Amino acid sequence: MPAFTPRQLTLLVLLTLIWGVNWPVMKLGVMHFPPLSFRALSMWIGVAVVLRLQNQPLGIARAHWGTLARLTLFNMVIWHCLVIVAMPMVSSGRAAILGYTMPIFSAVLGSLVWRDRLVGRAWCGVGAAFLGVLLLLWHEFGALGSRPTGALMILFAAFCWAIGTQMMRRAAMPVPVLTMAFWMMLVTALVLSLGAFTLERAQWQRPDDVALGTILFNGLLVVGFAQVVWFVLARSLPPVASTLSVMFIPVLGVFSGAWWLGEVLHWQDWTAVGLMVLAIASVLWPARKAG
Repeated sequence: MPAFTPRQLTLLVLLTLIWGVNWPVMKLGVMHFPPLSFRALSMWIGVAVVLRLQNQPLGIARAHWGTLARLTLFNMVIWHCLVIVAMPMVSSGRAAILGYTMPIFSAVLGSLVWRDRLVGRAWCGVGAAFLGVLLLLWHEFGALGSRPTGALMILFAAFCWAIGTQMMRRAAMPVPVLTMAFWMMLVTALVLSLGAFTLERAQWQRPDDVALGTILFNGLLVVGFAQVVWFVLARSLPPVASTLSVMFIPVLGVFSGAWWLGEVLHWQDWTAVGLMVLAIASVLWPARKAG
């Protein structure tokens, strides 16, 4: 397992906090504004933030366009489109749990498809995360069985994001992260805008204060900051380290949803916290030095 630098740990903490509390924020946002339009506006704000921070050329050689398109599809377009459409169908806590099956998919895919060699404690982290997800879903199986569409959409999005994370680490693109982020966000914003115009334009209205606040939170912090941080971590760390290290996000999503939106918690939720901490420790705990 690689050692995290102080900068990486700081970015990881900020990313976890922002993405964790964003699940109830998104749930609240789509209760006040059409989902695709909500995400499209947020993405355009994120594009503007990244463009403002950009101090390097935005050009990408044509030889890398295909790679950029694949990374955008699996890391951004599928995830953002499916998750935001599914949000009205599921609780914010359940959505967070399902979305963060991604690290499990990523570790297993990395081992089976890309032949990553995982050390014992990495598999321990995968197992702990898997058990944590099962516990957090304990009281949700009945609901998932009666209305599985939203859950299946998020699971598929998580699976695609796991593929994208593996591809991100291995992509041979000599391009600054901010440049890559700008183009990936721009393409995603265009796709979301097209979907919103096609499916939701009859619902368009001036955002109320709640919708505006949640859109700004998503645009400035979730997309403009945290999404870029994730790209930095995904490009600089092995996939199993970058994915398992964010396993506290669904825990924050569950408990912030319970506190903010009144979603009920059970003993399984508290037990899962310990398992998620174990999953995180499997990648953050310093390795024992030989000799």
